[in-house]
Parts: sequence; structure tokens; C-alpha cells
Amino acid sequence: MPKLSMKAASMPSSPIRKLVPFAEAAKSQGKHVIHLNIGQPDIETPESARNAVKNTDIKVLEYSHSAGFESYRKGLAEYYGKNDIEVSQDEIIITTGGSEALLFGFSVALNPGDEVIIPEPFYANYNGFATAAGINIIPVTSTIENGFSLPSIEEFEKKITPKTKAILICNPGNPTGYLYTQEELEKLSELIKKKDLFLFADEVYREFCYDGATPFSVMNLKGMEENVILIDSVSKRYSMCGARIGALISRNKEFMDAAMKFAQARLSPPTYAQIAAEGALKTPQSYFDEVTIEYVARRDIMVDGLNKIKGVNCPKPKGAFYAVAEFPVEDTEHFCQWLLEDFEHEGSTVMMAPLSGFYATPGLGKKEARIAYVLEKKELEKALVCIEKALEIYPHTTY
Repeated sequence: MPKLSMKAASMPSSPIRKLVPFAEAAKSQGKHVIHLNIGQPDIETPESARNAVKNTDIKVLEYSHSAGFESYRKGLAEYYGKNDIEVSQDEIIITTGGSEALLFGFSVALNPGDEVIIPEPFYANYNGFATAAGINIIPVTSTIENGFSLPSIEEFEKKITPKTKAILICNPGNPTGYLYTQEELEKLSELIKKKDLFLFADEVYREFCYDGATPFSVMNLKGMEENVILIDSVSKRYSMCGARIGALISRNKEFMDAAMKFAQARLSPPTYAQIAAEGALKTPQSYFDEVTIEYVARRDIMVDGLNKIKGVNCPKPKGAFYAVAEFPVEDTEHFCQWLLEDFEHEGSTVMMAPLSGFYATPGLGKKEARIAYVLEKKELEKALVCIEKALEIYPHTTY
């Protein structure tokens, strides 16, 4: 057999999905697996999105414009305007999920071998996107002790080399749920301008901010028009993960012209999914208000419940629908696998995402796991009981 590429060999497995075979085996044994490992909301997709597809009478499923339907880009620009982000339709390229948006962005802004600095822990698939683009991730570590706030600007500056071309943040954060403040972002922007870097911002969880907190978009940082690249997606906002519609947004015309070449090379984003996404723009504010109330309740059940379990520490996030918990175990990867293979309580067990795969620094996150509180409250309460009972009998607890 011909030898595969070095890129194929270096492509990391997803820590979110790598335990799937063990979950499938557990289900085949009759166990009820409570999925806290993946950010797949059980919230209903807005009716306006579903009806947009249902009521479409398409005789030929044609390509769209490579940048996406003009009507959708216009509507999306209006959506951003309502959220105090002023962009035009020409500053938006519709992509196949936020994943493609970031891949396009990396390919336009960085050469193979260049470096992007990212606060860790970070969304694990950033590793895969960087590998696909042939670039290197340089981590700056945040810690559970301060709730994963932005590391100091001095720590970022220490990491900058001649190969550094960009900094990437996720706000609100996946996996931590931390919401960066305007002050933190303005400090970061000064460093970006000083070093003439790109700032990539993944803002797909913008609608999900809690306790009176409001998101501050990097698009509103002053003097950063040529530096800021926004990554967005409908997946979480409208509970439309399967639609695979995202957006690449920037006021940097040279960047967007180059990104358009990549968009043309893949022809167009999917037609029906764009129709659904455009329909979703009609979603009333009441939908988001209700979803936010629901997620706050779920967050409080999960985070407060975890902190009541002996030896567990879980900062309360202010955004997204994830929390990071530190467990009294030697290795959460082993613990999470053990939960699926060797544990059940009243017929149920729990699947979580070990956090070591969300770090670029080897050895970090071994006691931590990401928990997605995207299930109904009764399931979360059942999961908490399972976790507590499991820690009482797990052979490698450290308390």
C-alpha cells in the first residue's frame, strides 16, 4: 500500500468523539448513556428555519453564489446590525460551518509553518484545523483557579516569534464557558496592533451569556478593521448543528478577496441549509430569552451539583453551555472510559470529554473534563448522581 501523508499521521483524534466506541458498547449492554460529552443541544430548532425548507419548491437544486445567497448575506448583515456590529453583505462569506470559515481564514492569513497563539484549553478541533492548514498552535495557558480568564498580555507577548501571524480566541469560550470582558479584549487589541497580527475570534456562542453579562464583539475594537477576522455559525445559535452553515467576516478587503478564491474552489455552501439559516433570521427574541432561561437553569443544576460532590471543583461559566470540572482522579481519560466500560447506577452511566485533548501543552488537563449541559434538567440531575456514585467506588480517586 502507498504510504500516507505526514499530515494524515499528525491529524489528532477528537477528544469529544474518541470514546464513542465505548459508549456504543455500553449501549449494546443495555446501559443508558447520558451524553455530557458533546455540544448537541436538545433545544428545538426554530420553526421559521424548518418551515423555510418545508415550504421551498425547488425543481433544480442549483449552486448558490460562492459567497452564499445574496439575500442571506443581506439578512445576516441586518442581524449583526441589530447586535451593534456594523458590516455589509460584501464583508461576509457564507461557509460550510464555522469550521470551513476558520480553515479558509488560516489558509489566507498564515503560511505553512507559521504560528497562531491560542489561550488553552481551547476547542479541540482547532488542533485539526491547524494541522490541515500546516500551521502551528502556540498555547498560552489559562487556569481553573481563576475561572479560565484571559492570560496576561505579558504571557502572550512572551510567545510571539517572527513566525507568529495571529491570535485566536473563542468568546464565550468552548470548553470553559468563560466570557472575555471588553477590558480584556481591548488590552489584547493593543498587542495585536503593536505586533501587526491578525485576531481571529470565534463568537458562535454570542447569544448565550448569563447573569446580566453582555458579549463584546471584537468587531467593535477601535482601529482593528484590518486585523479582525470573525468566525460565526448557526449551529448553536439556532440549535442547527446539522445544517453546517457558518460565516467568515472581515472588513479587511484584501483578506476577503483572497478568501473568496477558496470559497470559489469549493464551489458553494449547501443550498437547503442556507435556506434554513435565512429562515432562522426571523426567529423572535422570545426564543432566545426562553433558551437563555433554560440554559441558566441547566447550568446552575450542573455546576452547583458538581461543586457539592466531594473533591470536585467547577467554576461557574458566564456563557456558552459548557463547564470545566476538576475531578479527584489521576487521569480523567481513564475515568471517563471506566464510566462507560465498568460503571452503571440504576442502569445509567455518563459520557464526558476528557480535557487533556483541549490543551496543546502535554500533561495539562489530566484531572479535568468538559461537561456540556445541553440536556433536559432531569437528565442532568441523573448524571450528577451517577458521577457522585462513581467517584465513591472508582479505584483511582485521589481524595
